[in-house]
Amino acid sequence: MNIRLIGSASDLGVSVDGSRYAPELLLSDIEDIPSEIMFPEPGIIKSHSADDMRKNEAPLNRFHSRLYSALVSSRSEGDFTILAGGDHSCAIPSVLSSEKVYGNIGVMWIDAHTDFNTFRTTETGNIHGLPLACAAGYECEELRTFHDGKTVDPANVCIIGARSIDREERENLRDAGVTVFSTDDLRTKGIREVVEEAFSVCLNGTGSVHVSFDLDVIDPYLVPGVSVPAPDGISTEEAFDVIAAVTDRIDDVCSFDLVELNPLRDPDHISKDIASEILAKIIAAAQSK
Repeated sequence: MNIRLIGSASDLGVSVDGSRYAPELLLSDIEDIPSEIMFPEPGIIKSHSADDMRKNEAPLNRFHSRLYSALVSSRSEGDFTILAGGDHSCAIPSVLSSEKVYGNIGVMWIDAHTDFNTFRTTETGNIHGLPLACAAGYECEELRTFHDGKTVDPANVCIIGARSIDREERENLRDAGVTVFSTDDLRTKGIREVVEEAFSVCLNGTGSVHVSFDLDVIDPYLVPGVSVPAPDGISTEEAFDVIAAVTDRIDDVCSFDLVELNPLRDPDHISKDIASEILAKIIAAAQSK
C-alpha cells in the first residue's frame, strides 16, 4: 500500500513552544516515502497568556483548514496517510478528513490526556486539550468550520492510557459516552485485552479506525521530550506493546497520527528515537496492507 507522511509544524494549540519542530526532525530520517511538511502562515504572534481562554484560535483554524484539504486529498487518492505533529490539535483536521474520506470511522486515542475539553470547560485555553471533543461533535463547532461532513460518533471513540483528566472534562466524557481505559487498566487488564476491547468499541458499526498516538502516554522519566508531561505513565516497552497490538490489526486502521514530540525538551534525542521507532513500526505494518 502507498504510504504518505504529512507533517503539522505547529504548536499554536499549546502555550509551550517546541513541538512545531518535530515534523522536520522525524520526517528527515525517512527515505523513499512521499512526505511534506505544512506550516502555519508567517508572522503569527503566538499567544501564551494564561488569561487567554481561546489561545490562537483564528490562526489555528486557518492552518487546520489547509491541513484538512491536504489530508482529504491524500486519503482520497488511496494513500495510508500518517500525520506527524506538532501539538495534538492537528488531530482535528486529521480525524475529520478520515471521516470525510472513509465515512463512519471509529477513533482510538492513545494519550495521557483525554483531550475532551471544550471552550466551556477548558482550564488553560490550550486548544490541544479540545481536539477529540471537536472531532466527536461535542461542542467546539467553531474549530471545525472547514469540515462539511459528519463528526465521529462518541460511542465509537476509545481512549487508552488516560491519567490526567480535568474535573469538568470527566463530565463531558460521561455525557458523550466515550470509553476510557486508564494507565492502570493497561496494567491490570493487560495491553492486548485493552487494545482488543478498544477495537471492538471503535469498530462497532463502523468500517475502520483512526489511531492517534500522543507520546506523553509514556512516562516522562523515559520520554522527557513532550510539552505537557504526566507522571506515572506506561513504559517504553508497554508503548511498543500497544503499537504491536495496533499493527496486528492494521487492516482495520485507516489512518494514524503521532504527536506532541517536543525537541526543545529532548536534548539527548531520547524521545525522538522512540517516536521514530513507533513511526517505523506503523509504516512497516501499513506497507503490508
